[in-house]
Amino acid sequence: MRSLITLIACLTFAGSVFAAQDTEHTATPSGQAVPRFVSLKVDVANGRSGPSSQHPIAWRYLRAGLPMEVIAETPDWRRVRDPEGEVTWMHRSILSGRRSVYTLEETSLHARDSESSPIEAVAGAGVILSLERCRTGWCRVEAQGFRGWVRPHTLWGVYPQELDSETGPDVDGNPALSPSVAHDTALP
Repeated sequence: MRSLITLIACLTFAGSVFAAQDTEHTATPSGQAVPRFVSLKVDVANGRSGPSSQHPIAWRYLRAGLPMEVIAETPDWRRVRDPEGEVTWMHRSILSGRRSVYTLEETSLHARDSESSPIEAVAGAGVILSLERCRTGWCRVEAQGFRGWVRPHTLWGVYPQELDSETGPDVDGNPALSPSVAHDTALP
């Protein structure tokens, strides 16, 4: 009987520890998980050295839709990491929950989630793509009127659990998506 009571006490304690860990994970001012990916809502956004408008501007971002990773937060400010690895603070009002990704290298957009499917377009390095979803080692993206499936290892803005280690072939002769063309993926 004593061992049964001890076992129940241990299980109750373990359950409360796991519940506390889960609460700590989501106990943020926004109630959302950290880290997480977001994107810039506006064409011009200031990244500050601290969480207030009195802190100096460390970086000025000029691309709506640019993916950012929230790594910490206060009620009004988010500490974010950009695709280049720079860390700044941004006011929550200039960030959107819509997912986007940044191409790290030339990336082929396939018609289906298969290497053998036709290539719809090729995005150069530095292109911002709107992220629709990821599954089975592929991500569905859209930009500049083109939609397709890409391997996530060529993207920044996708977590490792969404990655697949296989690489796709290089293919030429497809429409090229330009990193210099503004495409606001943060607005509906």
